[in-house]
Amino acid sequence: MARRGKKPKGRPINGWVILDKPKGLGSTDAVAKLKRLYFAQKAGHAGTLDPLASGMLPIAFGDATKTVPYVMDGRKTYRFTVRWGAETTTDDTEGPVVESAEMRPSEEAILDRLPDYIGEIEQVPPRFSAIKIDGERAYDLARSGEEVEIASRIVTVHRLELLERPDDDTAVFEAECGKGTYVRAIARDLGRDLGCFGHVIDLRRTAVGAFEEEDMVTLDELMEAADEGREELDEEQVEAGATARVTDFEPLDDYVVDAAEALSDLYEVSLSEEQASRVLSGNPVLLRGRDAPAFCEEAFATGHGRLIAIGAIEQGSFHPRRVFGGRG
Repeated sequence: MARRGKKPKGRPINGWVILDKPKGLGSTDAVAKLKRLYFAQKAGHAGTLDPLASGMLPIAFGDATKTVPYVMDGRKTYRFTVRWGAETTTDDTEGPVVESAEMRPSEEAILDRLPDYIGEIEQVPPRFSAIKIDGERAYDLARSGEEVEIASRIVTVHRLELLERPDDDTAVFEAECGKGTYVRAIARDLGRDLGCFGHVIDLRRTAVGAFEEEDMVTLDELMEAADEGREELDEEQVEAGATARVTDFEPLDDYVVDAAEALSDLYEVSLSEEQASRVLSGNPVLLRGRDAPAFCEEAFATGHGRLIAIGAIEQGSFHPRRVFGGRG
């Protein structure tokens, strides 16, 4: 007799929570914390954020995890502070100083160098990074004392601006960049070019893909929402040390963003109920209307008030490639 598969533990919730991750919390730990808080069946994140960094960590639940690659491939915006006069092994405050200098750059000297870091540039990722070398993470090899050689690669920086100079020792920048760009490496290389060395002392991510700074929610706000939905315990339960469970998830679910928001750069196909049912079964549908494109390499379809599928438009028909069957 065939054994039935185990029923997934948790709620079949679908969508994104755009977490404002605090410093000191790892990205994997943040996902685990929110998965427990929402009692979600499935969760993942779009782009690791270092424990020493704060800011945007988009966390996907359920079917929204299928849209993670689209968010990770999007542009990211970072605000970061560089301290001049020292280069460290980690390119931030965690590692020991390996180079130092007394000289400090003028604002004019910094501005003169910035154009060299805009566009497609060649960059060597930090030794303490998540880059894999022969199947091992670079930071694991570096921490074990191994000599880490990471090949340079081409990355794209769309914008790099000097925001302010709080004092001679520090400078605050904002960078908008593509996938795989390390702002710690920008700080390191800029310090070398200026002859003063430098490392990042503060890093905050403010945008990822379609998500903006105003979309973020803090852990404190989520905990308050969870507390609103917790069951009330009687005196006996409190004395016994019982923990109040979240039984009403509505206050928490108010912070969940529809999975389709991650795909705002793609063409949207709005389906009728009949068309949505066909697409959910994996079938193509003919698009009507003068404005409907005949061809589109990648598009997403919505219907029934939610994201239905990602696919392509060929000869005036939408062909689903990835269907979103869950209901939030």
